Amino acid sequence: MSKITKGSLHPITLVKRELEALFLGLGYEIAEGPTVETEEYNFDLLNIPKDHPARDMWDTFWLKAKGSRGERLLMRTHTSPVQIRYALKHKPPIRIISPGRVFRYEAEDSTHASDFWQFEGLVIDKDISVGHLKATIDELVKTLFGRETEIRLRPSYFPFTEPSFEVDMKRRGGDWLEMAGCGMVHPRVLKNMGLDPKKYSGFAFGFGIDRLVMMKYGIEDIRHFLNSDLRFTRQFS
Repeated sequence: MSKITKGSLHPITLVKRELEALFLGLGYEIAEGPTVETEEYNFDLLNIPKDHPARDMWDTFWLKAKGSRGERLLMRTHTSPVQIRYALKHKPPIRIISPGRVFRYEAEDSTHASDFWQFEGLVIDKDISVGHLKATIDELVKTLFGRETEIRLRPSYFPFTEPSFEVDMKRRGGDWLEMAGCGMVHPRVLKNMGLDPKKYSGFAFGFGIDRLVMMKYGIEDIRHFLNSDLRFTRQFS
């Protein structure tokens, strides 16, 4: 009888589970949504109207099929639509994470893929500040990469947050590396969620899980994640 080879978990699964355990322990819920999205949820309700130049930031896979109301459909370019869908059905306080696959039409190489994983978070309540945002991301990064890891926030631009930041991290003796985007939820997005921006505030952040995995395990080519070579996944048994 031939020996049965022991299975192993994919490194994306391992990091995703580690992140989920962290945020469940902090009182968050896990929210999910469809990978085939409408233009309204993927763009419009996130303060990215049809004529907004920010749409060029996302290379979108548009589908020929139409939705039940004749709306344009696409493969979601981020998991932010999950946040909109959840907030429209729940009252604050809101604390969710939304891990999931996203799709962007771009050339693939060792660091870019058209099919990859994102890990986004959303918090909405009274008196939420940038300090809460930074502390949350600091804990995420330290959990994955060690307590000595530093982070910094650099001003940036995203249409759905204001102010917006890029997150950089630095391990001991290393250089600053760009890791994620984040910011305070834009007042217009809060209104689109049916919330009063004078009463509530919130923050949102988004990490590429693939990039986190590459950094954590020293993987140099993102294309390893979707190949069928079992020698790759067995390294993480």
